[in-house]
Amino acid sequence: MNQQKLVGAKVKISKNGPYIVSGDIPLSKEIIGANEDGESVKWEQKQKYPSQEQYALCRCGHSANKPYCDGSHTKAGFDGTETASRQPYLEQAKVIPGPTVSLTDVESLCAFARFCDPRGGVWKLVSATDNPAASKHFVSQVCDCPSGRLVAWDNVTNKPIEPMYEPSICLIEDPAKGCSGPLWLRGGVQLIGCDGFEYEVRNRMTLCRCGASQNKPFCDGTHASIGFSDKK
Repeated sequence: MNQQKLVGAKVKISKNGPYIVSGDIPLSKEIIGANEDGESVKWEQKQKYPSQEQYALCRCGHSANKPYCDGSHTKAGFDGTETASRQPYLEQAKVIPGPTVSLTDVESLCAFARFCDPRGGVWKLVSATDNPAASKHFVSQVCDCPSGRLVAWDNVTNKPIEPMYEPSICLIEDPAKGCSGPLWLRGGVQLIGCDGFEYEVRNRMTLCRCGASQNKPFCDGTHASIGFSDKK
């Protein structure tokens, strides 16, 4: 399940402070595009930020210079204690078998992007993956999950079906819910805890940037319930 580690592309979590990004990782903003029923159906790139070899991204949600840190975590008394499980993904995952493609699910990683919901939900679609159309929709919806909570697996090869991403970080915007979402790490960026722990390298993961997740450093969807906005 491990993505190959790429030299230099890393995010270091500082104690009760920002994410320190190094390795000249591209930063952009992506919007969750919804259909007329409000369902999440596509990703739309909105903005690219200037390239920097190293930069610090706000983790507390209080910076006046979002997405970058301005030191507000100190005044806010931000508690960034990492509470998420450090077990590898597959040791946490529930397996849901399908006829040709299967699904693994780690619910605690959910970032509330909702690409899993259309067409009755991926948990229903997986049972119909012997139908080519259903299988295509299933794989597409699972691969659009930014947090990597959901992963599709080929039953013949037993290998994950993953979108091809270069190392990058995206700021997620969710107009349908009127809020800003997490940081989306893509393409095998190494995440390092404030104590030096190296989290499992994965193709997709989402990090809290509202400061309120109960599963730090990962997003747990709290940004939606508190109406977090990076414009404030």
